[in-house]
Amino acid sequence: MGSSASPSASPVLFLPGHSPVADAERWTPTEHTRGPWNPDHCHGGPPSALLARACERVSDERSDPTVEWQLSRLTVELTRAVPVGQPLDVISRVVRPGRKVSLVEAELRHGDVEVARARALRIRHQSIPLPDHARLPDDFVGEPGDGEVIESTWSLDTSEIAFHRSSCEHRFVEGSWDSTGPCKVWIRLLVDLVPGESPTGVQRAVTAADFGNGVSSAIAPETATYINPDLTVHIARPPRGEWIGLASHSVYGTATESSGAGFAESSLHDEAGRFGRSVQSLLIQPG
Repeated sequence: MGSSASPSASPVLFLPGHSPVADAERWTPTEHTRGPWNPDHCHGGPPSALLARACERVSDERSDPTVEWQLSRLTVELTRAVPVGQPLDVISRVVRPGRKVSLVEAELRHGDVEVARARALRIRHQSIPLPDHARLPDDFVGEPGDGEVIESTWSLDTSEIAFHRSSCEHRFVEGSWDSTGPCKVWIRLLVDLVPGESPTGVQRAVTAADFGNGVSSAIAPETATYINPDLTVHIARPPRGEWIGLASHSVYGTATESSGAGFAESSLHDEAGRFGRSVQSLLIQPG
């Protein structure tokens, strides 16, 4: 299967195929999933969103069909580079069923090799009125879509289709692609995850959250690299609307040195205010 949709079709991140693996879905990443450093490898956001989709949809004979679930916590481990244009199998399962809390997981495989996996905690959805003092504080500035469009310089070939440039819109409220330190940015997904489906709020949140370490870097990329091998998102309520706001900062160690590990942390916002947070572990290496 090719790596892109036909010219007449709307662009998507993944195209469907037939999997020979029992109880698996097959998806092929299009060029709209490309990361900024290697055109043959996906950005972390699209495969994370595909795994989130699998965790949102999974069910088995032990599940109560009357329960409406919401993802409360999702952890994605990006164990290997995810190849663009190569068929991937998504396998999901219910690990622990329940009526109030449930644990599910999904894995993404290229042939016999696992390239990413996710584990998610689901909580029963129900409407509960809250007093004002119990709501999450909102430290974001402006409305969804506010901010400045700043072109990315992450890739040497700026004409090449890539996820961060072609599949998302970024509007910076504070900071930019090339400035260092904390950043506030609104992010909107411009293409669908898969054909015929509008991305869910969780899928939009996951694709945006994976940008946290990139937009809040305090280290110049020619000095060191800061790769995130994982992403954890906590969600207090289902996100609303197309825009996801990130208020992000990165932590590398003491003021003078790092042990080689760090983390990037983001508060997550939408049109109704703050709804969650995300954290990425960082592998820091000299440039």
